[in-house]
Amino acid sequence: MSARNSQASKAAARERLRQERERQVKKDRVRRQLVVAGSAVAVLAVAGGVGYAVVQANKPSEWETAAKATSVATPKNTSGANGTTVVVGKASAKKTLELYEDSRCPVCATFEQSVGSTVEKDVEEGKYKIRYVGATFIDDVATGEGSKNALSALGAALDVSPEAFLTYKSALYSTKFHPEENDDKFAKDSYLIEVAESVPALKGNAAFKKNVEEGTFDAWAMKMSKAFDDSGVKGTPTLKMDGKPVTVQGSDNPPMTSDEFTTAITAALKG
Repeated sequence: MSARNSQASKAAARERLRQERERQVKKDRVRRQLVVAGSAVAVLAVAGGVGYAVVQANKPSEWETAAKATSVATPKNTSGANGTTVVVGKASAKKTLELYEDSRCPVCATFEQSVGSTVEKDVEEGKYKIRYVGATFIDDVATGEGSKNALSALGAALDVSPEAFLTYKSALYSTKFHPEENDDKFAKDSYLIEVAESVPALKGNAAFKKNVEEGTFDAWAMKMSKAFDDSGVKGTPTLKMDGKPVTVQGSDNPPMTSDEFTTAITAALKG
């Protein structure tokens, strides 16, 4: 091989090597660009996910939305602003017993189990009417939403009839169905409907079931809860007649037995 051919071959080899290096550099550049682009997409995806999570976390709950509702479906057998005046009893009864309760309240359950039948009997006899004011503060104290959900279900019972309302309220507080304060069973619609099956007027009642499951009276329940908050009452159960607390004589405690209640209510009716 001549020196000329040898030099030409070497030059061609060097050129091929140079071209190969250029191709490799270009491939490396493209690979880096793809990695950077992929990382940017991943960062954007993470940022988007975080953003979505923040938005969801700050999104009002269904109950918060219900509390702010300007259009409120009110149960039948109610009156006043947003239907928050609930009075049960004979129109001829001259006195009205105000009863403040929270459905999850264990002391309310004790009161209802001991005194509830006496109250219902008095109402049937026309001794006085009951004005019911429902609270939901235990949902904040013990966490959960059972107080709110049960109050909405009570609205669904009231929509059926005042008698169904009283019987259903009694069932919710009964030893059979009332849960421990920290057990948020009333948050489940299925459990509230199960309790309703023990109430003749609500058993198999499709309208009641639909109203519970669809939360028809959720906004009403929140307006009722606000009425309790605005009342100045600090605890449940609280009983008042003519604006004065009905308590065990010589104390600030509500009557928790039938005898205590009869004594206290007799004095209140005379006052």
